[in-house]
Amino acid sequence: MILSVRHLRVAFNLGGGRKSVPVRDVSFDIPGKGRVALVGESGCGKSLASLAVGHLVDRAEITGTIEGSPKISYVFQNPMQSLDPVMKAGRQIEEAMPSGRGDVAPLLESVGLPADVAGRYPCELSGGQQQRVMIAMALAGEPDVLVADEPTTALDVTTQRDVLDLIDRVAKERGTAILLITHNLGLVARYSDFVNVMYAGEIVEAGPVPEVLASPRHPYTRGLLAAVPRLDAPKDAPLADIPGTVPPPTDWPAGCAFHPRCSVARPECSSPSFSGCPEMR
Repeated sequence: MILSVRHLRVAFNLGGGRKSVPVRDVSFDIPGKGRVALVGESGCGKSLASLAVGHLVDRAEITGTIEGSPKISYVFQNPMQSLDPVMKAGRQIEEAMPSGRGDVAPLLESVGLPADVAGRYPCELSGGQQQRVMIAMALAGEPDVLVADEPTTALDVTTQRDVLDLIDRVAKERGTAILLITHNLGLVARYSDFVNVMYAGEIVEAGPVPEVLASPRHPYTRGLLAAVPRLDAPKDAPLADIPGTVPPPTDWPAGCAFHPRCSVARPECSSPSFSGCPEMR
């Protein structure tokens, strides 16, 4: 394994003896050249867990073990917010290079952009071009692991697939492992080999993608899968959803955190002595 995370916990001190623990117990592995997904709704702690792995979280109490020391690069959700608006694209890519200087033209070419993009400011580029610049920046550091954190959130549907196909292709060509963070199991099916389903700061189900998608065991995984739109569904069929929302990390429910939203919850699921989802036994 190029990276192994065990029982990762991220807590913030709120003062007065109170703590917020958005990431409670996260364990996952990333093999060399592997394609691993971390999936769940907004607020589950996916992004924070990935940032903690890269030591990018300030003022937090981080416990657990992180084995392996790969070079990690990130492609974030909104490139317009991540790119420096007063610095040309080429210079921003150069800053990500180990030497801080170099020829950015090959990197731009590898992500499908012409060399003259190096001389443009982010505001002169489309959303798709901006994200391609972000990918070039991530690759400039010659990473072992590329973390793609909801990399297509700000893009239109057509551009989304182009960007994800690009990340997948470039990673394979360079032998780079991918950690894909998403809420969409449809994307997981196409771009990942192993999936970790996260809810309320914990991994609730994990396994090879074909196995988890074919026979999801945890009710939350089933809910996420049911929410993926189907092309063969009747036109008037209502879209499936999971009732309620992810609770705040200052108010995780006792027992299984999913039980207030779960259609098959049992009395034991809300018990402080809860020892695992009965659906997975």
